[in-house]
Amino acid sequence: MKHTEVKQQPLSLYLEVCSETEEPRLPLHTSITLFLLSYCECSSFKVFLVFTKPASSQSLKSQLAECLDVSDMQLEDLPQLVKGCRLPAALDETGRLCRAGLAVVLRHIIHKTLAADPSRNDVLALLGFKKTCLKACAEVSKWTRLCEIGIPSAVEEHLTKPTNQYQQLPLSILALERRLAEPVKVHNDDKIRRRKLQEQRQNEKNESPEGQGNPDFEPEPGQSPQVRDRLELRAALAKLSVDSVPTLTTRENSEIRKVKTTDLPPLEHVFAEGLYFTLTDVVLLPCIYQYLCSLQAHAASTLHLLPYLLRWYSRVQEVPGVLRAANACGMALSIPQVSTASLPGPSIEDNPASLLEQEEGQETTTQLPFVGGPRPTMAKLKENGIEAVFAPHPCPIWTLPWDSLPEAINPTEGKMSNIRAVRKRQQLNNLVAMVTELARPGYTIVDFCSGTGHVGIVLAHTLPDCQVILIENKEESLVRAQSRSAELGLKNIGFIQANLDYFTGPFHIGVALHACGVATDMVMEHCIQAGAAFVISPCCYGFIQNAIKFTFPRSKRFQETLTYKEHMVLCRFADQTAVQLPPERRLIGKQCMGLVDLDRLWAAETHGYSVRVMTMEPESCSPKNNMLVGRPPHKSGLEVGASQLEAMVHN
Repeated sequence: MKHTEVKQQPLSLYLEVCSETEEPRLPLHTSITLFLLSYCECSSFKVFLVFTKPASSQSLKSQLAECLDVSDMQLEDLPQLVKGCRLPAALDETGRLCRAGLAVVLRHIIHKTLAADPSRNDVLALLGFKKTCLKACAEVSKWTRLCEIGIPSAVEEHLTKPTNQYQQLPLSILALERRLAEPVKVHNDDKIRRRKLQEQRQNEKNESPEGQGNPDFEPEPGQSPQVRDRLELRAALAKLSVDSVPTLTTRENSEIRKVKTTDLPPLEHVFAEGLYFTLTDVVLLPCIYQYLCSLQAHAASTLHLLPYLLRWYSRVQEVPGVLRAANACGMALSIPQVSTASLPGPSIEDNPASLLEQEEGQETTTQLPFVGGPRPTMAKLKENGIEAVFAPHPCPIWTLPWDSLPEAINPTEGKMSNIRAVRKRQQLNNLVAMVTELARPGYTIVDFCSGTGHVGIVLAHTLPDCQVILIENKEESLVRAQSRSAELGLKNIGFIQANLDYFTGPFHIGVALHACGVATDMVMEHCIQAGAAFVISPCCYGFIQNAIKFTFPRSKRFQETLTYKEHMVLCRFADQTAVQLPPERRLIGKQCMGLVDLDRLWAAETHGYSVRVMTMEPESCSPKNNMLVGRPPHKSGLEVGASQLEAMVHN
């Protein structure tokens, strides 16, 4: 097939500017991005400062590194794909792939810096162990949510509404303080902990009367012997390949080698994620800098509550390149005028654990242990007139013309086995049939959790009069999908690498094939908020649990009948549908699937939606073969346009 040439554009980075008042200011997410660009000395992007009303970035010049190519832009002039996302956002050379959200954009900047200069070990180290720093999306990772959303949002609120905030510290700041106070566990930390024990014993010997004259003892300038984290700091800086810092190469003596691992001293936090300076510290530094600056006269009455945070703040400034990058962005870092070595730890009254537990309790509920099987729960539901009901499939034998479709559309294009490829085609038949029945020319269809694009690419090829957007958090999967669509020459398709919450654009139909656990509920909620229809195949019911946005059961009738624990029993046994299980057990699993999805159906109906739960055809196409099809209030009914489907097959 002839490839369609795509006009290449420079890499573009779009950053928000708050311009509600006469004096524009940079929100924290923008300041963080600019700080990373400065630290990496990255010049791969053309930076656009996006204003909501006519204004100029002239007054912001001191916060913009001189190495950056910066232009002003009005909100209405954003590229269409970027308009549908929360900023910051980056657009690739083709203009078809947008990366949105703080963590995704920051990781992209790091990758582009390394592509331009692979020798930048300090930049590579920002990605952390196994290169996963802030890779887990905020919807499932409490740590990512705290760093990417919680702390920046809390500081922004503190800066805009400072009244009475000095008496009660933000809960997210307290959560970070508690995290920094915890011992660190890092990969292969045994050697570092033994070296620490050896140094502790040497210090004790030097401080004893008989060790006072030891010529080998050289106390560190300005440091108390009680400061116990210098070894960790040296190890951390050595990781950054700083020549002036010695690496830990000396072998400990035999006495130290005999000490049990459980008796070794714990490692203390040097940086936010442990021993090493990572992207998380880059995110936190502008936040904590602005927070400390805002306290000013209230520092004496507040900072004693944050001893570990202040120590972290001083250590970050020792990292090579940090002060240079901060100065370039107008951040005059300084250590607050409080003795960090003598600061007491926060008391129970100052830092009540109940406040932190209250915050964490809003995010997720600990999953309770399961006892017994699903039958008592199913019997309880039946006694209350609740049973799984599956709507008949409106087009059970409909299929795409696979033999005449381009090879790049066929699931066999990848490394998929023939048997699995047949089942994948059957799954796609079901979703495409339902979406085609709902779609009209000019509609925007969003393929959530798109992976490598099996659903979205088929839809874009099959419905050329519709715009299709693929949303996926994993960059590798989305790049593969983009490559496949380029091979097909598709022009009605766009790609967004982002967490679901960062997509804010309008759309008409949302689709998701095997959205795992609570992802199904997130997609449904996103569709309901947009007033869009949805076609969703759920998966991994056992991963369902209360989250920051959802509690289970979802519907009022289920809530009145089942406890959270009983609902989790249904979710657990809904996963018992594998083909190798006995038929009776699979039947119970299918009924549990139907009950969980019935709860979702009733929750959607409270918003005026018409929803049906049906089984894919043939049932053998997947152990997770349920499909939820919902229409918003102004599109009631689910009659299938058979003539439309037939016409598409013949064309």
